[in-house]
Amino acid sequence: MNVLQPLILAGLPLAALPVIIHLINQRRFQTVRWGAMMFLVAANRMARGYARLRQWLILALRVLGLIGLIFAVSRPLASGWLGLAAGGRIDTTIILLDRSASMSQQEPGASRSKLRAAVEQLAGTLRLLGSNRWILIDSQTRTPHELKEPGELLQSPETDPTSAASDIPGLLDAARQYVRDNKTGRTEIWIASDLRRADWDEQSGRWEGLRSAFLEFPQAIRFHLLSYADTAADNLSIRVVNTTRRRTATGAELLLSMVLTRDQPTPAPLSVPLRIEVAGASSELTVEFTGNRHELRDHPVTLDATQERGWGRVSLPTDGNPSDNEAYFVFAPPPRRQTLLVTDQASTADALQASAGIAPDPSLTSGVDVVGVDQLAGVDWDAAALVLWHSQLPTSDTAAALRTFIDRGGQIVFFPPDTPSAASFLGQTWKNWIEPAAELGVETWRGDQDLLANTQDGSSLPVGELSIRRYCRLEGDAVPLATLKGGAPLMARAPTDRGGAYFVATTAQPRDSSLAANGIVLYVFTQRAIAAGVSVLGDTRAVAAGELAGLNATADWTRIAGAADTISTDYGYQRGVYSVGEMLFAVNRPPREDDPRIVPDDGVNQLFSGLDFRRVEDQASRLSTLVQEIWRSFLLVMMLALLGEAALCIPKVLPKPAEPSA
Repeated sequence: MNVLQPLILAGLPLAALPVIIHLINQRRFQTVRWGAMMFLVAANRMARGYARLRQWLILALRVLGLIGLIFAVSRPLASGWLGLAAGGRIDTTIILLDRSASMSQQEPGASRSKLRAAVEQLAGTLRLLGSNRWILIDSQTRTPHELKEPGELLQSPETDPTSAASDIPGLLDAARQYVRDNKTGRTEIWIASDLRRADWDEQSGRWEGLRSAFLEFPQAIRFHLLSYADTAADNLSIRVVNTTRRRTATGAELLLSMVLTRDQPTPAPLSVPLRIEVAGASSELTVEFTGNRHELRDHPVTLDATQERGWGRVSLPTDGNPSDNEAYFVFAPPPRRQTLLVTDQASTADALQASAGIAPDPSLTSGVDVVGVDQLAGVDWDAAALVLWHSQLPTSDTAAALRTFIDRGGQIVFFPPDTPSAASFLGQTWKNWIEPAAELGVETWRGDQDLLANTQDGSSLPVGELSIRRYCRLEGDAVPLATLKGGAPLMARAPTDRGGAYFVATTAQPRDSSLAANGIVLYVFTQRAIAAGVSVLGDTRAVAAGELAGLNATADWTRIAGAADTISTDYGYQRGVYSVGEMLFAVNRPPREDDPRIVPDDGVNQLFSGLDFRRVEDQASRLSTLVQEIWRSFLLVMMLALLGEAALCIPKVLPKPAEPSA
């Protein structure tokens, strides 16, 4: 059992005092044989068994009363199996709070979200456990905030829900840095999350480094996971995946492509009403939903011919998670999908030029400029959406220009040159070419996100059908998106704050791979990279919540649509429509927040393998705190024991002798 005042338990030996006093009292009297008493002793032997039992019961109740008093004063906790208060006084308690959109889900019959339940549970629990200091690190800012006491969690704006995703490894790394920089003593780290796979990224190589870093600390560090892993079977979400404005014979119209998803497949066809609002006008549309996904392509909405630029919203009826019932969009004439192909071998650029130059929609305009490295001085980087780089990795001024291009949201895909140099870019270096004895296939690839993700209808790209005849070894800390048999990366993404930098370990030339012959994969990932690059061009953009958070401190944001109670510093994290200067932004939750998959129990245990880790399952509908003081129960035990002892000590009432008859 765990107690808040463990030193009080040192007084438990005092419970033996009634027994000791009883034994001492027995030694005070000496037996003197007296013949006249022998008849009384003989008469008393008949009741000796009951008297001895009564004496032992009185002793036991006195001992129990003292034990109850000692435990009541030591403030025991109800959830002792958690081991929450073991090990002495806590120096620092760090709270890692998942504020992602999925944490806004409410359970059936519950009046609060998972996030609010976690905040209330932590406030009540940590108040009981005590600590020298409490530090809150939320999933958006990842900045430590010191709390005066755990009750501040209930009013802190850093505990409000957002529309952004979470990065749990990043949260843990922020906690690691705090422990290192502040040289904390005994530390408790509480993680409140719904265990969404997209937020935990359990396949990331960062977890191994985090485990090693925490194990190296000399002080005791204990992890507690407050888990809200239940999903809402009937939760529906809506997302606008594309908007296209086009002229018609009578004016103009907006083509909306939307995706509806459900956490679990519907057992029967379901009619879902959609409300579409554009330029102050609203309309309703009923969609027949089956399975767990429904795609609605190019739904027309009539526009005024003079309306070139604007915004709108699509909404669902209220359900278990209000954070995914709305999707905002902005529209304007689409910018040119311009690609810059940098190569010193123009004869080998045909496949790349074709994959970038053919637009997926006839209404879109595309262009590809083929230039050499020595011609980059006159390039208009602001007009390019994608750079395909088939040359030596850039250095000096060229590397600086590409970093600026990526920082503004541009996309770049590197292909290895015939003779790699020692140059590196974003921590990546091309090494030597490898020619295997036989063609290699692709062993694994990321189908859940990024350039090789499944199509909108859930079908996977034919990445596994590719044949690799020659590949260049890549050295660096890039995240693999596809690996060859044997583990070598075929495609990897370098870490960037914005934009995208990808490295493909082979080329589209027939001697190297079948990328050109089986052109679907090459075309799809090229067009996806262009679409990501185009999204930051023009004066209207659709962005994921959190993507533009860096602008909060420097830009003057104006809320046009969205929750009225959103504070200005959170505009970049909350769904809605905002203007920043001449730019118009539609902010929505990231696509990965619609993935209901959670990290399995074995996976969680593996992530914390070797660390002092405990997991606490909880529900949003639960109102009590995780731990409760139960001293009142022990006080009641003491009172009942003393009452029982008093009852046994009452002298036996003898019957009145019969009066003699006259």
